Amino acid sequence: MKADNFTLEKYFSRIAYHGNTNTDIATLTEIMRCQLFSVPFENLDVQAGKIVSLVPEDIVEKILLRKRGGYCYEVNGLFAMALQELGVPHTFAAARPMIYPVRRPKTHMVIIAEVGGEKWLFDLGFGSNGIRKPMRLDLLDIEVKQDADMFMLTKTDVNKYLLKAFSEGQWTDQYEFDPYPQEWIDFVPANYLNSTHPDTIFVKKLLVVLHNPTGRNILIGDTLKSVINGVTTKQFVSSENRAAILAGTFGLTEPQ
Repeated sequence: MKADNFTLEKYFSRIAYHGNTNTDIATLTEIMRCQLFSVPFENLDVQAGKIVSLVPEDIVEKILLRKRGGYCYEVNGLFAMALQELGVPHTFAAARPMIYPVRRPKTHMVIIAEVGGEKWLFDLGFGSNGIRKPMRLDLLDIEVKQDADMFMLTKTDVNKYLLKAFSEGQWTDQYEFDPYPQEWIDFVPANYLNSTHPDTIFVKKLLVVLHNPTGRNILIGDTLKSVINGVTTKQFVSSENRAAILAGTFGLTEPQ
């Protein structure tokens, strides 16, 4: 995954990362968290009636230069560019969201990277219940605490993994994936579906998520949820106040 206009210098400046460029898991975890805390998960373009571009240079221009965010293909694609520049072996994998009442296609993208001889799940684009640190694929059926959140990887088949999150007092399925490598072009149909299909949450509702060290802020439709150390508060956001919330809480301006 390469873009002619991507540089680590521009990327690190955008995500406010000031550390080294080692390729150990501690460094990559810190880079992942810096991006999570700086680049929102958001669907403003879809809400504006646009089809999200998967051209790598467009992703760089949008997130690094215009200081926007994006949904899974964009934010994970950006992180993959950094891995590429750092020389970290990695592949994309297709994941099936399991948060819906009916079975859905594999429309989510995750990254599987090899670090320190181990395979790790990286994902910066699953929104509100997304992981906050990488997870080792061989640590199964173990509760993994990440800040105030709890996650677990299990297997549903020989080659199928299931990510669970502990939410509202119970374990809930988030997505299922197998580590079979996917090419970037393989996600074009799913991206088109997420950008245009009337049944997808991205078309139905505004969705913006920005993580922080103590939790996350989530704007879904006209409701702003703030999660701090596992405690959630909610407030109504009027159409008149939306632009101010987007700018003040998420650092975003709506596309023209």
